[in-house]
Amino acid sequence: MRIGFFSGRSRRQHIYRKYDRRPGARRNRRKWRRKWGQVHFIDKFLRKDSIESDTTASRRADTQRMARHPRFDLPGIAQHIVQRGNNRQACFASDADYGGYLRELAEAALKHSCAIHAYVLMTNHVHLLDTPADAGAISHMMQAIGRRYVGCFNARYQRTGTLWEGRYKAALVGSARYILACYRYIELNPVRAGMVESPADYRWSSYRHNAFGVSQTFITAHKSYTALADDDATRRANYRQLIAGHIDPDETESIRNHTGQQRAFGNERFQAQIEALTGRAAIVRLRGRPKSPSQRRPTPEK
Repeated sequence: MRIGFFSGRSRRQHIYRKYDRRPGARRNRRKWRRKWGQVHFIDKFLRKDSIESDTTASRRADTQRMARHPRFDLPGIAQHIVQRGNNRQACFASDADYGGYLRELAEAALKHSCAIHAYVLMTNHVHLLDTPADAGAISHMMQAIGRRYVGCFNARYQRTGTLWEGRYKAALVGSARYILACYRYIELNPVRAGMVESPADYRWSSYRHNAFGVSQTFITAHKSYTALADDDATRRANYRQLIAGHIDPDETESIRNHTGQQRAFGNERFQAQIEALTGRAAIVRLRGRPKSPSQRRPTPEK
């Protein structure tokens, strides 16, 4: 081993050879430290617990500090779920793909006790509004869909490898206002993408079921949806008006941010409750590092 970058290398090489290559090297290393008053460089490599370099240890510490947190997973609270294709590639290439995914969704939701309220299947991603009955139910449902659907998709198109872009994103959704905002956000996705002029023209969403009563047996109405009216006809008419109403761009951006960061989408009281239950931050973080007190602008006096 080269140790020539030490100052006084000849003397230190001599001591290294004299003490560390003879029987009783550990005792001799202690003697060497007493003589020179410092730890020999070779000690790091003779101890098994210190093989990794300082750079590797630093990276490992950074990884531990930046480890991803588990998703918020509270039974009985609705979640907005987004799963995208790997590298934004297409996840659905034919009607058979869309129909196959819906069959797997219906079966997995029933098996794992998940209530599907709204959905849309876009070309390269999926949106769901779902309420789990048990902790971990949504995760198990998405895993089951992934295993079955990806296997069929790969076999149909003679491909291999992953189809989805990592883990799905999920955000807890609070009161009725926010639930209905997610309904609208999900079912208007094809309109925002310029694929259709009306959500009723898009086949692969829950809009026809919620707005016109076209039966899809795996969809369960959320209580915020049923509260729109007492009878089905009036409820659907009110829902159509809700979807056709003015869309606040800030609301759309807020849904995206909360889902992307997997936070709680709701009012401050709802977010405070989630933080108290989980011990984790539930609000969206601003991009970039927080400003130091010296960089913040002073608040003008009133």
